[in-house]
Amino acid sequence: MKDFFAQFDFQSNLLFQGLTPEENKSVCSVMEPLTIKKGNTLFYEQGIPTGIFQIRKGKAKKFKRGFSGDEQIFYIYTDGDVLGYHALLGEERYQDSCEALEDLEVNFIAKDDFLKLLKDIPSLQQTFIKNIGHEFGVLANTIAVLAQKNQNTRLAIFLLLLENRFNQNSEKPKGIDLTRDDLANIIGTSQESLGRSLKQFKEDGIIEIDKRRIYIKNRYPLLEFLDLKVTDL
Repeated sequence: MKDFFAQFDFQSNLLFQGLTPEENKSVCSVMEPLTIKKGNTLFYEQGIPTGIFQIRKGKAKKFKRGFSGDEQIFYIYTDGDVLGYHALLGEERYQDSCEALEDLEVNFIAKDDFLKLLKDIPSLQQTFIKNIGHEFGVLANTIAVLAQKNQNTRLAIFLLLLENRFNQNSEKPKGIDLTRDDLANIIGTSQESLGRSLKQFKEDGIIEIDKRRIYIKNRYPLLEFLDLKVTDL
């Protein structure tokens, strides 16, 4: 199951791991703490990158708007994730947007400081380059799911992924706390169609719903959508 989650996890929360105490001190010295209010953007499509972000607390969505203006959400960032560096390293404008799903506490590293860190810490530069390759694979896997799987299978996959991301390092299950609009955008469907699938999953005893929060009650039927066995857990 760990391998399954890794296929859809950017693992950007690991980017600053493995540094020596002195290197970590250098990174922390250029971090500026910021608060981003719910609904505000960390960066937006076609914007010019000015630095990178590390989420200390909260959730944010990575999305791109289609020609009709509809959102397609590709990823939900959570505590510890680092973001915003692809466009900066590629010396281009942002190709997508990132919006706070709740009030965020973030660390911001300005462009010049970040580039200096990469120059002064060669291992950090290699780590970021390697992670960009991994994230490309994650996005390819996500696109394949959206294009090739039926709606109930997509919902099963993303419920498992979101539960794993939202409940990491949590002693008590917090469930999946997203608006129905955002969840529908993640699995690539309408709110009405999502509602029918959620109702079916609830009637089948797979999930419980408390207001907008979703709890997985029985994971085994979800695993069957993925052709996974109990032993894969």
